[in-house]
Amino acid sequence: MRLTTKGRFAVTAMIDLALRQNNGPVTLAAISQRQQISLSYLEQLFGKLRRQNLVESTRGPGGGYTLGRKALDISVADIILSVDEPIDATHCGGKENCLGETGRCMTHELWTSLNQRMIDFLSSVSLQKLVDDQLAKGLQVEDKPMHKRAISAMPVVKPIRVNAPNSVFALGNVFVKG
Repeated sequence: MRLTTKGRFAVTAMIDLALRQNNGPVTLAAISQRQQISLSYLEQLFGKLRRQNLVESTRGPGGGYTLGRKALDISVADIILSVDEPIDATHCGGKENCLGETGRCMTHELWTSLNQRMIDFLSSVSLQKLVDDQLAKGLQVEDKPMHKRAISAMPVVKPIRVNAPNSVFALGNVFVKG
């Protein structure tokens, strides 16, 4: 069985989100920066996680992602399976045609049993447990969300107020009254 980066990154990003969601929605850019995961890759993963109701998105300023349900109610298997990561040690993808048309290989039942044990194990590990493990290791979570203020390279130019006529007619009125 091989767990690809898709499943690993999804679990890592969900731990990061669960650790920080008490401060409000968490941006993918912040997760990307902290976990060194490509922002575009996170966008793909979170689209799949959102479709499975594992996360909810909030748009606009101050927006980002929060968990779709309690961390205790989300298992590692839920996360991995939601990003289309197959948990399959069989050579045939569970189709029982390991040897082509001649049928199953001699170890098919072994790998099928391993698949079930992996799913059972990953289903038994909650996102909350992974969060608690990180906190027990001494991970420090910042109290306030990291908001970077936009700094423009261009100076802010305030408009100049001129006390002068703004049209030919107003200019004519200045001379008539004056």
